[in-house]
This record gives sequence, C-alpha cells and structure tokens, in this order.
Amino acid sequence: MRTNPFHDAWLFLIGSTSDHENSGVGWLLALLFIALLLASIWIARRNWQLDAAQRTKEHLAIWFMRVMIGAMWFQGSLWKLPLPVSGGFAGWTSALGENAAFEVHKQIAKTIFIPLLPVINPLVYLTELSLAIAFMLGFLVRPMGVIGMLFVVHLWLGLYLHPAEWPWLYIFLIFVQGFFVLNNAGASLGLDGLLARAPFGPFAGAGLIGRAYRKIA
Repeated sequence: MRTNPFHDAWLFLIGSTSDHENSGVGWLLALLFIALLLASIWIARRNWQLDAAQRTKEHLAIWFMRVMIGAMWFQGSLWKLPLPVSGGFAGWTSALGENAAFEVHKQIAKTIFIPLLPVINPLVYLTELSLAIAFMLGFLVRPMGVIGMLFVVHLWLGLYLHPAEWPWLYIFLIFVQGFFVLNNAGASLGLDGLLARAPFGPFAGAGLIGRAYRKIA
C-alpha cells in the first residue's frame, strides 16, 4: 500500500516493499539497486572530473532523468518475480488478450504469450532489468532506448482498452526514451561518455566487442 513518495522510496531502497517480499530475494535486489546507484554516481563523478564540457546543468539533468527512468524499469521488473511465472505477470498478460487495441494483438496474447508464459516471463524480466542497468549506468543507451520504446509501444497498444490504464502515460514514456536516443543520453555523465573519450578493456582496439560497441552505441 502506498503512503507518500518519500516513505515509499525509503522502503524501496531498503528492500521492504511488497514486490521485494514477494520476490523471495528482496535483500539481494535491494543490494543490486544500491550498487547500480553508487556505480552511476561514481561514473558521473568520473566524467565530471575528466571532461570540463560535462560540467553543465544540462548534462546533470539528463543524467538524473536517465537514472530515474532506470529506477522505474528496475522497480517494474520486481513484480515479474519469482520465475518462471509470477502471478502478477500472468494476470497482466491475460489482460492483453482482453484489452489490446487491435484484434490481432489480442490473439497473439491468447495463443502465444499465455501458453509460453514460462519462457516469456523470464525474457521480459531480463529485458526490464537490462533496461534498468543500461539507463542507470549510461551504457548502450541508444540501442537500449530503442528497445525500451518498442517495449512500451507493446504495452500502450496491449492495454489500450484497460479501464484502469491511461494511454498517455505510455506515450510520455516513449517520448522520454526517444529523447535519450536522439540526445545520446549515455554520453551525459554516463559510461558511454567515458568509453567515447577513452575506450578501455574489451571496448578498446579493433576486437569484436570494440567494433560492435562502436557500431551500435
């Protein structure tokens, strides 16, 4: 049950929300989120130190928005646990079959998504967790932003007729992630910024990982 934003944020940080408790590994998820948050702050600080061009309110604002959207994806992933099928995910997948904007979407949900829940639930969880990590760390933000936009388009159309949903919420989230893609938000106090300035490890040189990263980032 929600109380107020500050208390709820505190419960989220310490892993005491109902989603944490229902996951069965709430303490581990809380530690993972805190580790991501601290890593994001360290990366931002490192960018700030190394590049004077990064020391602007615009870059700081983009970093903050990116981290918050990453936190949203992290929180949204929690109720997809425990795997392979969580009750919440099964319920909302069933809702797609009744509330999608187009009949073909309803049929896909009924004939493919629901029968394959043990496969789809883990894939959706990993996708949302990957979006959270990418946005919080500022890593591969452009390609992950495109994936996030497509993911939300699916939710927008899939829950378009749901009486408890406001379709404009999904439109706004598509726009925010589109902003990240167009403005290369990972370069604003993110890991993409560090790698663009001075590639290191497997991202340096002409190796397979380095070439692949430069092509998609």
